[in-house]
Amino acid sequence: MLRRQFLAAAGGSAVAQTRRPMNIILILADDLGAMDLGAYGSRYHETPNLDALARSGMRFTQGYAACPVCSPTRASLLTGKYPARLQLTDWIPGRRQWSAAKLLTPQFEQQLRLAETTLAEALKPAGYTSASIGKWHLGGSGFLPGEQGFDLNAGGSERGSPPSYFPPYQIPGIEERFEQDYLTDNLTARAEQFLDKNRERPFFIYLPHFAVHTPLQAKKDVVTKYESRARSVTPQSRPVYAAMLESLDDGVGRLMAKLKDLGIEDRTAVFFLSDNGGLRYEGGQKEPVTDNAPLRAGKGHLFEGGIRIPWLVRWPGLTKPGSVSDTPVSTIDVMPTVLDLAGQAGPAVDGLSIAPLLRGGGLRREAIYWHYPHYSNQGGTPSGALRAGRHKLIEFYEDGRLELFDLEADPGERKNLAQKQPRLAEKLIMALRAWRRSVKAAMPASNLSYDSQKADQGLTGAEPATN
Repeated sequence: MLRRQFLAAAGGSAVAQTRRPMNIILILADDLGAMDLGAYGSRYHETPNLDALARSGMRFTQGYAACPVCSPTRASLLTGKYPARLQLTDWIPGRRQWSAAKLLTPQFEQQLRLAETTLAEALKPAGYTSASIGKWHLGGSGFLPGEQGFDLNAGGSERGSPPSYFPPYQIPGIEERFEQDYLTDNLTARAEQFLDKNRERPFFIYLPHFAVHTPLQAKKDVVTKYESRARSVTPQSRPVYAAMLESLDDGVGRLMAKLKDLGIEDRTAVFFLSDNGGLRYEGGQKEPVTDNAPLRAGKGHLFEGGIRIPWLVRWPGLTKPGSVSDTPVSTIDVMPTVLDLAGQAGPAVDGLSIAPLLRGGGLRREAIYWHYPHYSNQGGTPSGALRAGRHKLIEFYEDGRLELFDLEADPGERKNLAQKQPRLAEKLIMALRAWRRSVKAAMPASNLSYDSQKADQGLTGAEPATN
């Protein structure tokens, strides 16, 4: 059942206490793992600006993406709805049907439907001007940011990854050259330009970077710095990936400095998230791109490594600097939170306003759900999951297998408790199936041409058995 969000009554919203609505910047990284930032424990990557952002606001240790791959999560961010309800459950256009698979995966929307209300559209009545700068991947012509409420679209297309991080970029809207000749810097410069032009009015900047998605390409001097460092201290030891992340971090630092220079730092809220867990294996590669340990697996899987993401929020006057929340939150919560705190009415959504958490309080929620009825490029198989409190249940659609984990005691999801706690497993699977019915989730069908001998060959790019 959809939830409807209302302006928080206790103490009033942040906007109600000021004359001008709070500016909003939503920065989205691509394929960035939950453990990739220094603020989350990385000892190889250098992310001083993102670490400073964490210290200036609230860091969530249990932040989730609504899907283990990109397009569905992006749709959830902008609409506050589960991908299953949107019928947009895989990256666009999705992989071809695997001929040896046990299941035939369902068809899904190839764009975010125009009938859905996006965050940009919901903010317009309050006078916000909105920009989408970077990766869109929610549909092509007729379904681009300009048709979804954004006043500016720079770089947004149906494309999911850039041809190159160096010019010529061959990305619509990114033809002209800046002094910077690296894509991540280019997008940051465009965001800075938008800030200069719109400092005197409320704005919403959606900045979905292509980084750190493949192809792995970075500035040579930054790569050299990481190549010279000892690589034995951590499994996170890919110099090019680290250099790409450093450029992303530099961009965050530039935006925060720009806000300060313009005198609008204290009336601009900043969100930083990723669209799914860190990519480990894909396309037969031998070496993992990043490491999500102690979390299991990575992008394309419903294990924690595939859906847990960095989640940072800085809301001046609301979030206590250096605060940390262990409460599970999902990307479906971003839209209702922004609208709640901006004092704006919005459409019915699945997410919750996490304003109480940002104020230092608690949040009541029965569960968070996932539905991924597809075979991923990283070896994931059709499955669904829910998290309720400290417990998480995964149902694998090929054979109905259940895996139940106590995430507080076993964050790496190594001990399947389904056999030891059958009553709890039954309770959770009933809840998961009831939720799927409520959102009209499309389920995969049996493949009558299934060939077990071909299936034994396995999926290209499959995740190893252990993390």
